[in-house]
Amino acid sequence: MTLLSVNLNAVAQLRNRRDLPWPSVTGIARVVLDAGASGITVHPRPDERHIRRLDVLDLADLLRADYPRAEFNIEGYPSEDFLELIDQVNPQQVTLVPDDPAQATSDHGWDFAGKGNFLRSVVQRLKRPDRRISLFCDPDAGEAGIAAAKATGADRVELFTGPYGACFGDAAEAERQLSALAVTCGAALDAGLGVNAGHDLTLVNLPSFQKAVPGVAEVSIGHGITADALLMGFAEATRRYIAVLA
Repeated sequence: MTLLSVNLNAVAQLRNRRDLPWPSVTGIARVVLDAGASGITVHPRPDERHIRRLDVLDLADLLRADYPRAEFNIEGYPSEDFLELIDQVNPQQVTLVPDDPAQATSDHGWDFAGKGNFLRSVVQRLKRPDRRISLFCDPDAGEAGIAAAKATGADRVELFTGPYGACFGDAAEAERQLSALAVTCGAALDAGLGVNAGHDLTLVNLPSFQKAVPGVAEVSIGHGITADALLMGFAEATRRYIAVLA
């Protein structure tokens, strides 16, 4: 079974439209975890346009106190501020992404060959027996990219599924994207790396992804599950995603 980690960035972004404490990020975390989600994902950015540093601290406290078996996955570019936050919070998983702070969302994976020395040093700094390090990975990274990712010492790669999610109106392109994802996933598994996935996965496109790209350990879903939650509530949306992933 592929595990579900719910990304709460969209919840925080909605809250931040007003100077009000709702919707509550920790409150929604409780709802999705009670509904069966295996973990929570956040991506704090320097401008705090959605998840704030305080949210990260509050979520860490919540998970430690009430959901000790849930995974806390924190994504971000490894700036010094980000690395210090990781040291303070000690999440079970850190996903490193090559984002510019001005980007609306993550939209590409690491250049594993060009940034190999940099990533190796960051992974060495972050890695602990109780912490997993994942690297954001282009869908077409292939065997060469995966070999360079493995050389950093990371534990997993997260397949960027945005290009697949964007071709909902083009079946031929969807098949091409799935083929590339399957090759990269297979190379990662053969290299001994775990595989996560995320971006623009939905109840509609997840079944095809699951069939074409076997072996994915975890998906991180935020925008799609939040959109569905507007219609059916977060608990029911979470249950439906888990059913698809089973």
